[in-house]
Amino acid sequence: MRLPSVPSLKPFGLYGLLLAMLLRPAHGLPQGLYELSDVPLLPPYCKYAQDFRDRVPGGNSPADIERWGSILGPTFHHIHHYCYGLVATNRGNLKAKDQQERLRHLKASIGEFNYVIERAPADFSLLPEILTKKGENLIKVDRAPEGVRALEQAIELKADYWPPYAYISDYYRNIGELTKAREQLESGLANAPDAQPLKRRLASLANQKPKRATP
Repeated sequence: MRLPSVPSLKPFGLYGLLLAMLLRPAHGLPQGLYELSDVPLLPPYCKYAQDFRDRVPGGNSPADIERWGSILGPTFHHIHHYCYGLVATNRGNLKAKDQQERLRHLKASIGEFNYVIERAPADFSLLPEILTKKGENLIKVDRAPEGVRALEQAIELKADYWPPYAYISDYYRNIGELTKAREQLESGLANAPDAQPLKRRLASLANQKPKRATP
């Protein structure tokens, strides 16, 4: 009996190779980078991105592919790697059975985010968002200095984008640096005065006392 051929994993990047090893079914063939159940959690353009459009129902729509290409520009050609990174992030945060699996997915996401970051121009509209996702995940895998730097880069690109301020503030709050946490929120509100998540965090900080240093 002739066995079906194993599809090439070259186009799928680091996360594809990792998932092929982790999610190999009993008959030894790779399942691929994502399941259709992952897609509803992704941004709408992922459906029309490379490696998604031929599997996701309705994704191979020339009009929609052209529309998203027009909106996102040439970097749309690489955006499937951001979508892979989001799949990895969602699996790490929502579906992982234990901490080891959670960290494995989150670490894999960073390589996919980097793939797009390294190829995107400085004015790419999604770059602040991608840097923010990268920074958030770096903090979660205990690479906080790198994570804070990625979040700061997002702020440098788009000062009125509030999420990176929130995640830097959360980091400082979690380690007991309440003054720095407050400064981040105040800076964020100076640039995005209507950001309710920043206002809620700032109000919450008002009732929190600094952690006592261990003797």
